[in-house]
Amino acid sequence: MIVLVHHAEAVGPEVDPMRPLSAAGRAAAARLAADAAARGVRPDAIWHSGKVRARQTAELFGRACQPLARLSAVRGLQPDDPPRWIRDELDADDRAIVIVGHMPHLNRLLHLLRGDAPGAEFPPHGCVALERAEAGWTECWRLD
Repeated sequence: MIVLVHHAEAVGPEVDPMRPLSAAGRAAAARLAADAAARGVRPDAIWHSGKVRARQTAELFGRACQPLARLSAVRGLQPDDPPRWIRDELDADDRAIVIVGHMPHLNRLLHLLRGDAPGAEFPPHGCVALERAEAGWTECWRLD
């Protein structure tokens, strides 16, 4: 199983150019991570883009879902990166992975993995769980 996660709400660049999570974003990410853990999410690895807001969200998922999961910044998770880079990484990896990233990348990655045209959009600051199927990936559930 993989879980795609859109980072939680960040402060604006006028407040802090590094754009860390806001207090509300931190609380929302902690709730989202707890809900994912309650659904059985136990990742072997947690990948994030390297941006502060994505790393902070990833850390909260690690604490709630699997404190021993390997947390790492991964190339290919920036907002405008081609989603096929991450798809190719996932095709070669059979571990349970949480991926914390950004829009519009996550929406494009979701559609590429499911093999469909854009339709049901990725939930802002939410997550979508997918399982490997014979022909690609199948969506299992989503949290807003």
